[in-house]
Amino acid sequence: MNGKPDPKHISTSYVERQNLTMRMSMRRFTRLTNGFSKKVENHEYAIALYFMHYNFARTHKSLCNPYDRTPAMAAGISDHIWTIEEIVSLVSK
Repeated sequence: MNGKPDPKHISTSYVERQNLTMRMSMRRFTRLTNGFSKKVENHEYAIALYFMHYNFARTHKSLCNPYDRTPAMAAGISDHIWTIEEIVSLVSK
């Protein structure tokens, strides 16, 4: 832990919600599946792809108005909703 956070604002709710969303969205995190990664490198790529899509391509209703915003847009990192083609083009560079 860094800094001096106010104890009344400390909560694990956000992390637990993110973990649940990731487990429900990615087959490799559900139990008793054959969709697991045999190599750690492939597992890392799958997680990176998931978070890239989650933050840059998927709109979130919780970000209020306008509804067509991604977390990256809300943070000021991106000015548009990324397409799958744009994400794939990053891999081929």
